[in-house]
Amino acid sequence: MKKLLEFLIRKRHWFLFILLEVVSLALVYRNNAYQRNIILSSANVITGHIASTSGYVTSYLNLREINKELLERNGQLELELLELRDRLDMMTADTVTFAGFAPDSTEQFPYSFVMAEVVNNSVSHLSNYITVNKGRKDGVAPDMGVVSERGVVGIVSTVSDHFAVVIPLLNPKFRLSCKVLGSSYFGSLSWNGRNAQYANLDELPRHVVFDKGDTIVTSGYSAVFPAGIIVGVVSDFRKQHDDNFYSLEVKLATNFRTLNDVRIIKNYRQAEQLDVEREAKRND
Repeated sequence: MKKLLEFLIRKRHWFLFILLEVVSLALVYRNNAYQRNIILSSANVITGHIASTSGYVTSYLNLREINKELLERNGQLELELLELRDRLDMMTADTVTFAGFAPDSTEQFPYSFVMAEVVNNSVSHLSNYITVNKGRKDGVAPDMGVVSERGVVGIVSTVSDHFAVVIPLLNPKFRLSCKVLGSSYFGSLSWNGRNAQYANLDELPRHVVFDKGDTIVTSGYSAVFPAGIIVGVVSDFRKQHDDNFYSLEVKLATNFRTLNDVRIIKNYRQAEQLDVEREAKRND
């Protein structure tokens, strides 16, 4: 307390100066209309700038939540698009094969998704892995597909209560059945371990018609991904050794170096499909 009093006494001339300045400004403000208008205008300008800056800061801080909402909405729209494509394919096939037959429109589309954030990621190793912050308690299980807002990411490998490890396309252990958009012929896509932007689509029949820049999508021939999810685009191609198949170099749609948010796909018919396939193999 003594030190505070000594400080106030030592700086008393500055406090007196500030007090006199405040009194002078108050007198000017009260007795002069012109100066009063100038002060009010300046105050309004300063207040406007402060409010504008505050608005920008608040908007910036809310961008993360807005981005999550947009990603979730994009995921819902993508599932709706896949469902419409599936129904259109069914209607086309039924119209050609059985004229006048209409498929059951009340049947539920068997896919949904869970939003997740990437908490660990690698792109420079031979075998890369991704960790996300959703696990068993969020309904995540092994062998679920994982996609980003741009395209396929990988497949869930290991799950704990609150986390899951994903084997991405950038891992030689993961092979994905893909096709050229608009074609029915499929091949197997895998990573060559060199460039994080490219993978190879092999075993594509030689008579398939395609060109550089064509879109590569999932074939739907698995219990993991629905058909039609973007994987990448054709950047180059060559004939394989036996000359009956093409090997395509595919530029991946997902940028794994900047991957932050993903969607984990649930297939409600996956267990049924895998069970019946295992049963068929046992009967061989």
